[in-house]
Amino acid sequence: MQSSASSSTTEVSAATVSGGSDLDARPTIVFLHGTALAGSAWTAQIAALGDAFHCLAPDLPGHGTATDVPFTIDAAVDRVIGLIEREAHGGRAILVGLSLGGYVAMALAARSPERVVGLAIAGATADPVGLQSLGFRALATVFEVVPEPALDRVYRWFFRRRFPASIADPIFADGFSFAGGLVALRALVGQRFTPRLAAYPGPSLLINGEFDLFFRPTERAFADAAVDPRRALIRRASHLSNLDQPARFSRVIRAFATGIGGSSGQS
Repeated sequence: MQSSASSSTTEVSAATVSGGSDLDARPTIVFLHGTALAGSAWTAQIAALGDAFHCLAPDLPGHGTATDVPFTIDAAVDRVIGLIEREAHGGRAILVGLSLGGYVAMALAARSPERVVGLAIAGATADPVGLQSLGFRALATVFEVVPEPALDRVYRWFFRRRFPASIADPIFADGFSFAGGLVALRALVGQRFTPRLAAYPGPSLLINGEFDLFFRPTERAFADAAVDPRRALIRRASHLSNLDQPARFSRVIRAFATGIGGSSGQS
């Protein structure tokens, strides 16, 4: 992963537009990772979509190369806006966020909609309030009470068994950020994100894995709140839908990104 002063990003080499210019005219996609992970969780999508899109995958505060930056929603939004201003083509980007990254993406789209061409959120269609906050609180408690070496062993065992080396190895190289994940989960609890999604006037895509039984039941409320929504179900996927079914997930994002204003792909 390449590092900059404010983010760790992965991107593919610049495409040459017709006429022999070195100007890279590809639309920018910014991928935002889930809790305890880093930008390397998007390796498969960047490889699949880099032919047509300029892909960036920053590390959110408290995670990866940004473990020394305390996580707050505002700090995460500031960090991604800074990346878009510096590196996104035309100063605008399509946002793709999984779980924690989806919540950050919605907060950014509400605050700075002029920076967001389109918004795709995966595994983030539940407001962490009331009874729905219990899952967030439970994971935060696990991160707090289980020693990090034990968590690391369990996570590495799980990722090694579930995913191929092409997906797991980049994640292992960046490591897991449990302390940052704990802070991030607690920052989400009590926050409502449907109003933030409703405040974004552009096209949005709500993605969930077929077996993500925590986030799927309240997806409709998010779709009803969105101004210009689309929905996609990733078959044979759980919460980590981009890792469970990377090719299908990438096709859905490609269809959305190339067809904004029309219909998105389903898989």
